[in-house]
Amino acid sequence: MNENLQNLCNRYMDYILEQLDALLAIDSPTGYTRRVSDYLAAEYTRLGYTPRLTRKGGVLVDLGGNGSAALVMAHVDTLGAMVAEIKDNGRLRLTPLGGLNANNVETENCTIRTLDGRSFEGTIQLMDASLHVNGKYQETGRSFETIELLLDEPVCSKEEVLALGIANGSYVCIDPRTRITESGYIKSRFLDDKLSAAILLGYARYVKEEQVTLARKVYQHITVFEEVGHGACGSVPEEVEEVLSVDMGCVGSGLECTERQVSICVKDSHGPYHYDMLRALVQTAKDNEIDFATDVYPYYGSDADAALDAGTDARHGLIGPGVYASHGYERSHKDGVRNTFALLKAYLG
Repeated sequence: MNENLQNLCNRYMDYILEQLDALLAIDSPTGYTRRVSDYLAAEYTRLGYTPRLTRKGGVLVDLGGNGSAALVMAHVDTLGAMVAEIKDNGRLRLTPLGGLNANNVETENCTIRTLDGRSFEGTIQLMDASLHVNGKYQETGRSFETIELLLDEPVCSKEEVLALGIANGSYVCIDPRTRITESGYIKSRFLDDKLSAAILLGYARYVKEEQVTLARKVYQHITVFEEVGHGACGSVPEEVEEVLSVDMGCVGSGLECTERQVSICVKDSHGPYHYDMLRALVQTAKDNEIDFATDVYPYYGSDADAALDAGTDARHGLIGPGVYASHGYERSHKDGVRNTFALLKAYLG
């Protein structure tokens, strides 16, 4: 990356990480997102913008500029769970929200949010989780039929749980366990996609602070139903010609991207991204010496896909910082943040 672009990225790194920490601290599984949307609206307002909440609860912001319009998207809804049954012994059976995997949440602390606004703590455990008692602990497959939620309350019956206000439909929010290492690694649940949402806030601050005259019209849309497939199925401004989803870049077997790069997705489970937009993104990265990789994501769908599925007539693309262990305890790196911010800045002009 050239020196001027590197220095610009570094100027906004602390702000991006501050916003990441704030966003991760707000529980927001799909469907329970009003608090995080209110936070975002307040932060955009503080930066000098006029955001509006969509009817679905997303945050849409006009960053200014003239010329062909682009909509840049990230999402702040996360994986989570919901109470599906209160058992006779006071334990809770869960149903996942989005692609939550039972193997990845065993022993995690969580908060239960009731439909009347109360909250309680608990832990997700395998049924009969004591190794000194359960001789089949190792053999048991982890699924939402074999794990359960133990409330940190003195309850041992269904009636006692109901008396707390917990019922089917109560939300289960998993602790993110955020940590940033001295070597620059960022570890947390829900980097997908709060890391990219923080990068978009950093870009919005850069535009306002540097009094940038954008070479094109730019909107940002922070969506809240991406994890269930319809985050960007509405609220796309009529004049938008390109939709760019900024989401996690996949890191794993058979892929080129690392946590220290920005990933440019060429194809996901919905099909290829727009050729002209891919060429432009790749050429922009090369021209600005941005560390990037191009990859095919085998099991992935983005807000850009959702926008086109809903009938939006626009070119579409997908980029994002490399993230390992997606939908689990995820890991990225500050360099991945820098490279993603740099590509946004250079591509949007």
